[in-house]
Amino acid sequence: MKIMAVDYGDVRTGIAFSDSLGMLASAYGVIKETYPQKLVLKLCEIIEKEKPEKIIIGLPKNMDGTYGYRCDECRNLGELLSNNTDIPIEFEDERLTTVIAHDILSLNDVRGKKRKESVDAVSATVILQSYLDKNK
Repeated sequence: MKIMAVDYGDVRTGIAFSDSLGMLASAYGVIKETYPQKLVLKLCEIIEKEKPEKIIIGLPKNMDGTYGYRCDECRNLGELLSNNTDIPIEFEDERLTTVIAHDILSLNDVRGKKRKESVDAVSATVILQSYLDKNK
């Protein structure tokens, strides 16, 4: 089953996909869009092209597990997306995924502008791989 992951950010939104067996997550890219309705249209274009069977949206809980403002924004994005597609949408805890993504990029000597442009896609990959590992 091919699964799409979304790491929703204020400026950039990272996208990742699993392989068709649902075992390995890979970065797909980043969408630069701040307006949620336009972001959903761009996500729908990717969905139409890639044909995922499920969508996972990262849920940025606070470190103590409580929900904050960003969680509401991510849930709103999920609702907007569900109004535009019949694909099931689930949410995955994304605490520390950006830190992990920066560590991965550091280990691969990715710095500066290139890091800024790719960290959200790597974060989406971490979110998706976490989901895949938990649901094996």
